[in-house]
Amino acid sequence: MNSLLSVAFALFAGLIMTRVFKKLNLKFPDVTAFLIAGVLVGPYVLGSLKVPGLGFASMEALNAVGSLSTVALGFIAFDIGNEFRLGQLKKTGKTATVVGIVQALTATLLVDAALIGLHFILGADVLPLPVAVTLGAIAAATAPAATLMVVRQYKAKGPLTDLLLPIVALDDAVGLVVFAVSFGIAQAMEGGTLNAVSVIVNPMIEIVASLLLGAAMGGVLTLLEKLFFSNKNRLSLTIAFVVMTIALSGIELELGGGVKLAFSSLLVCMMLGTMFCNLSEYSVDIMARSEQWTAPLYAVFFVLSGAQLDLTVFRYPSVLLIGLVYILVRCAGKYLGARVSSTAMGCDDKVKKYLGITLFPQAGVALGMVVTAQTLGAEMGAMIRNIILFSVLVYELIGPLLTKEALMAAGEVQAKPSDQQHRARFQRKAAA
Repeated sequence: MNSLLSVAFALFAGLIMTRVFKKLNLKFPDVTAFLIAGVLVGPYVLGSLKVPGLGFASMEALNAVGSLSTVALGFIAFDIGNEFRLGQLKKTGKTATVVGIVQALTATLLVDAALIGLHFILGADVLPLPVAVTLGAIAAATAPAATLMVVRQYKAKGPLTDLLLPIVALDDAVGLVVFAVSFGIAQAMEGGTLNAVSVIVNPMIEIVASLLLGAAMGGVLTLLEKLFFSNKNRLSLTIAFVVMTIALSGIELELGGGVKLAFSSLLVCMMLGTMFCNLSEYSVDIMARSEQWTAPLYAVFFVLSGAQLDLTVFRYPSVLLIGLVYILVRCAGKYLGARVSSTAMGCDDKVKKYLGITLFPQAGVALGMVVTAQTLGAEMGAMIRNIILFSVLVYELIGPLLTKEALMAAGEVQAKPSDQQHRARFQRKAAA
């Protein structure tokens, strides 16, 4: 009962915060409002009052409703997969692939260089070398959820948006490989051995298995939808398949010799969405309907993400220093990598100028990498976690705003946010 009350209160708080922003004339996207509302209902503000239902009193209480975040992230990935329509991929597929790989690798290399340099300046006690290498790997990841929400809210459309969403989707695959290689090196530095299975074989198995599972589920979904004659029932079937796919992607099997079969829920759901949009004749109508009911799910996701941000990281000066270097250098890497690669691919000036800015947000995928990184040991694992939590706090609060401003500067915000459109229509009817 307390969990249900807390989730309901979290959604309410997020929606109210968007109204507060509007009243104060703060031109932040709704994502930022949801995240700030999450901080307020989290364990360090309202949750600390220990009033049942009034926020989340502890991280354990947040973990109890963690399945909501998992499901929401799966639907976000499914939505992004719908951007991979063959007609669009013929125009942007090659460019998105090149830019996606280059910007991720550039961010990793620059963060590695900066933090390794900081390691020699501050000393191994303050910043161990394995921590520096691991943080460089995590720098490759970009948050697809915040980007998608901003694009949806402001109805963005144009060359920049068409390129942005596939790149954000590709980041998951690129990030998995980069992280596996770098983390394997970090483990070897810590006294282990460089294991080709964990560095190369397992990441490749995870990527290929995820794509195959998503493709299979997408094919079955398309066949079953032909049995129904109502798009309402087809929508229900689609929702069931997305949730089922999320559940199946949690399977992990040991195949022997250190080789394991695992799946990335983001990649699986993206592939499911890609197959669905290209094979199903009903996909356009169903996706238009799904946007209406997934809106509150996404709002809860971002409020819960805000509640999970650990404010105690501000107590550690070394974390703040390393975190600031990580944030600034990663942003420089994303921008430089996107600028150079988009120029090489012949993109127009607005794409070259603003694409890198839209790639700054970082959250879910990076936090997932942190869980693996904690196997380096209690002390180094805690350091990596605190630095990434601090950076996520900064990225998630300012990243959506920068994405919005970049899309507006590129001239791709085609309409006012949907709530303003509805209000304008209501006012016109009232005047008539």
